[in-house]
Amino acid sequence: MRILRGLPSFPAELAPSVTALGAFDGIHLAHVKILGTTVQRARALGVSALACTYEPHPAAVLNPDRAPAPIGSPEENLERMGRQGLDATLVIPFTLEFSHMEAEAFVDEVLVSRLRVKEVVVGYNHTFGRDARGTSALLQSLGARHGFLTHVLPPLKVDGQTVSSSAIREALRDGDPARARRFLGHPYTITGPVLRGAGRGRTLGFPTANLRPDRAVLLPPGVYVARATHAGGRAGAVVNIGYRPTFGDNQYWIEAFLLDFSGDLYDRPLTLAFYQRLRPEMKFGSVDLLKQQVMADIETARAAVADLSPPE
Repeated sequence: MRILRGLPSFPAELAPSVTALGAFDGIHLAHVKILGTTVQRARALGVSALACTYEPHPAAVLNPDRAPAPIGSPEENLERMGRQGLDATLVIPFTLEFSHMEAEAFVDEVLVSRLRVKEVVVGYNHTFGRDARGTSALLQSLGARHGFLTHVLPPLKVDGQTVSSSAIREALRDGDPARARRFLGHPYTITGPVLRGAGRGRTLGFPTANLRPDRAVLLPPGVYVARATHAGGRAGAVVNIGYRPTFGDNQYWIEAFLLDFSGDLYDRPLTLAFYQRLRPEMKFGSVDLLKQQVMADIETARAAVADLSPPE
């Protein structure tokens, strides 16, 4: 999949197109349905399958103090979009100036003149243009005028709940990565370099990789089962998110103990995919009690990882 940044980078040979519109944060199951429909319709028509998205997320520009924390990094989102069979994704830089574009102007200048859309695919609650005045109904009306068809996909439900970025954030804030995974279709992941810590884990017999994440972590403090991916391969992991209260720390840490791993990960990128919460963060009366609990956590995680499907 080609990644095109900014309207001027869009090449004429990719038009005409079927184009999906959306912010596409996290690439959950409803996004996959939108993108899959786009590819299906493009192949049927013999035109390019495109996605049109924005960076940063519009809410981060329009309401920075209330903007939701991102589920996926821009790089992760684009990588997952590329797996859906798109020919290209156009990433439009979202600025205050761009936010002032009227919905009609967006359709005329971007969709019709530049992307030459034959069909457009959106979710049921998609909005666009100045003050979010552009709705799916307006898109259908403008499509009739300009000669393109609009597909508005209905809500997708899993476990009786509508799949949405808000539902995923709620699951993660509740410390339930398993529920978030059912909505996403893949585990919630974070990536970052491994930093040198105080070395307490190694002293206790459980050397940990201290991760500096690429974005705010949506999970609350606690101990989690995860799968770690590094340059040398993959391993199951027990991950502690929090402040290490047994040692009186007040600094936030993400520590991963990789199962059956030995090696040096310092200053190298590590990706953690979260599957299950084992317990909340706890303060122990002694280091020995902490070690006993960590050993129990490791055995529980080892069994949980053995039951996991292949990496998604």
